[in-house]
Amino acid sequence: MTRDLSRLLRPRSIAVVGGGAWCRAVLNQLTKAGFAGDIWPVHPKGGAIGNVSVYSSLTDLPSPPDATFIGINRTATIDTVQDLSNMGAGGAVCFASGFAEVEDGADLNAALLAAAGEMPILGPNCYGMINAIDGALLWPDQHGLARVEGGVAILTQSSNIAINLTMNRRGLPIAYVVTCGNQAQTTQAEIAAGLLDDPRVTAIGLHIEGFGDIALWQTLARKARDKGVPLIALKVGRSAEAQSATISHTASLAGGDAGAQALLDRLGIARVNDLPTFLETLKLLHAVGPLPSGKIASISCSGGEASLAADTAHGRALEFPPLKPGQNDALFAALGPKVALANPLDYHTYIWRDTPAMTAAFSAMIDPDLALTFLIVDFPRADRCDPADWECTIQAALGTRADTGGNVAMVATLPELMPEEVAERLIAGGVVPMNGLTEAIAAAEAAKVRVVPDLDIDLVVPPAPRDSATLTEARAKAELAGFGLPTPQRARATSAEAAAGEAEKIGFPVVLKGEGFAHKSEAGAVVVGLGSGDAVKAAAEKMGANSFLVEEMVTGGVAELLIGVVKDPAHGFVLTVGAGGILTEIMADSASCLIPASDETLNQCLNSMKVVKLLDGFRGKPAADRAAILNAIHAIQDYVIANAGSVEEVEVNPLICTPDTAIAVDALIRRAK
Repeated sequence: MTRDLSRLLRPRSIAVVGGGAWCRAVLNQLTKAGFAGDIWPVHPKGGAIGNVSVYSSLTDLPSPPDATFIGINRTATIDTVQDLSNMGAGGAVCFASGFAEVEDGADLNAALLAAAGEMPILGPNCYGMINAIDGALLWPDQHGLARVEGGVAILTQSSNIAINLTMNRRGLPIAYVVTCGNQAQTTQAEIAAGLLDDPRVTAIGLHIEGFGDIALWQTLARKARDKGVPLIALKVGRSAEAQSATISHTASLAGGDAGAQALLDRLGIARVNDLPTFLETLKLLHAVGPLPSGKIASISCSGGEASLAADTAHGRALEFPPLKPGQNDALFAALGPKVALANPLDYHTYIWRDTPAMTAAFSAMIDPDLALTFLIVDFPRADRCDPADWECTIQAALGTRADTGGNVAMVATLPELMPEEVAERLIAGGVVPMNGLTEAIAAAEAAKVRVVPDLDIDLVVPPAPRDSATLTEARAKAELAGFGLPTPQRARATSAEAAAGEAEKIGFPVVLKGEGFAHKSEAGAVVVGLGSGDAVKAAAEKMGANSFLVEEMVTGGVAELLIGVVKDPAHGFVLTVGAGGILTEIMADSASCLIPASDETLNQCLNSMKVVKLLDGFRGKPAADRAAILNAIHAIQDYVIANAGSVEEVEVNPLICTPDTAIAVDALIRRAK
C-alpha cells in the first residue's frame, strides 16, 4: 500500500500530544521557526502555554490535524494513534520507545500498527521531522537549521546523527530532516518517495542501517530518476545474512557488504563512506546537480596544492584532462610567460589581489568538457588573522561563475578553512563551497551521473535462509546443463576399475575427481591430464574416495572465471563474477551485481576486473568468446530464478573460457532440504 505522506510532511496544522519537556520543546521550535499554520497542544489539564490554548482532548480540536507529535508513553501512544486514525488525521510522529526494539515490545508494535491503519506514522522511537521550508517542525530538541526556500532532504535512522548533521557549518541548505526510527510502518524508502513530491527538494541523502523491503527501494529509485532528483547513501553495517554460506569461494567474495553495494549500484544510488563526504556530496548535487563526467580541473596558487589535488584524485573515477589550445591561450594571456600551464594548475601569486586578472585566469580554466573546476583557496582564521586579503578570491570565483556558467567549486584543503559566511555567499552565487579537498574529490566522484541499465527490471527477492544440502558435482552440472550451461562429457564410477573403463569411453586425456570432498583440489582429489586407463586406475586408487567423476579434459582456455550466486535475504541474489581457478584466492578479483542482470550490466562487471585483459586477448593471445561467457552466466542466472524458492548458493569455478566457448568444469549447488 502506498500511503499519502503529504499532510504529514507538509502540514498546515500540527497537534502536540503530551505535557512534558519534550512536547514543550516541540512547541518552542514551532514558534521559533515561525510556523504559519495552526498549533494545537493537547493535554487533559487544558489551560494555555503562552498565548496558545491547550485542548483537553483530540475530540476538541477544530479539525483533524495534518501532523501530530505524540510525546507520551508507549501504551498511551497506541490509544492516541487509534484516535487520530479514526478522526482522519494526516499522520503522526511516535516519539516513545519500547516497541519492537525491546524484548517485550512485539505485541505493542503489532497493536500500534493495527491502531494506525492507513494513517502514516513515523517511528516509533524517533525524533520526528523538520520541514525547514515551511517551518513545520515535529522535533523535540534543539537543531541547527534555518528557514530555506529549497534544499536537500536528509533521512536517518539515528536521531542523534540527524541532530549532528543539522549543526554543520558548511553552507548546505537543508530543506528536510526526517528520522525514521524503528520504521514499524512507514519505511525510509517510502518517506524519501514522499519527499520527492516536493519540487523544492534538490537531492536526498539517506543514512541507511538496513534496507527492508527491496521492492520499495526499487520504486523509490525509479521515481527519483523520473523526477530528476539524485539520491546518495551512507550505508552502514554489514549483512550477516550474506555470510550464512561458507563452503565456497563465492560466499567469501560476496559476503559482508557486497550485497548492499550491489543493491545500491542496481538502484543508481551513489554511496559515500563518511558524514563529511555525505554533506559535501549533497551540497554539490544541490548546487549544480549530477556531474556529466569525471573530468575535472584544479587551479590554485600553490604547486603543493596542485600536486595534492592530483594525488587525492588518483585511483578514483576522475581525471584531469590536458589543457586544450583555447585554454592554453587564455591562461597565457591572463598569467604571462612565468607560469607553467597544466591541469592541475599552479597560477602562483603574481595576480593576487587583482580581481579582474584572477577572474580571467579562473575563467580560462573553464571548458565545456569539464564537469567541475576546483578553485583551491584556504581562508585564514578570522580570530587571529585578517581575511580581507582573500576577498579577491571570492569575487573572482563569483565572477567566473557569472561569466562562464561553468560548474565552479571553491575548495578549502582543510574543512575548517572555509568560513560559513563565505560558504553562504558562494552558494548563493552559484559557486559550490567545499570543506576539505579529500571530501571534495570524493564528492565529485559520487556526484557523477549513473547509468543504471537494469533499474526497470524487478529484482528476484529471495526467501529467508533454510537448512540446505549440497548436491554432488555431477548432479549440479546436470541441473545447470538443463538450463543451457555447457559442461564437459562425464561419467560417474564407483570403483577404480570402473573409472578407467569410463575414461576409455570418453576418450583421453581426462580429468579424474574424487567425490565427497568440499574442496577437492586441497584434498588431492583432482588429477588432470590422465592419458590412459592405467593412469586413471592408479590415480583413483590413491584418492581414497568411494566414487569418482570422470570427465573429458577441456583445453585451449585463455582465462578461467568464477561465476557464483549467493542468496542474501537482505539484498537479493548476489551474482559474483571473478577470476577463477587458482587465481580466485590469489587475485581476489571480482565484481558483483544482483539477479536478474542484463548483458550490459554483466559486461560492466567483466570489464571492471583485472582478468579482462586475458578475456580480451593479452599480448597477442586469442580473445575469449564474450558471447559464450554471457550465455553461460545467463544459464546460471536462469537456474537460480527458476529455483528461487529453494536455491541457497550456486558456484561454477572454473568456467574455462576459450576462443569458441565457455565450459563449466566444476559446479556446486546448495539447495534447501
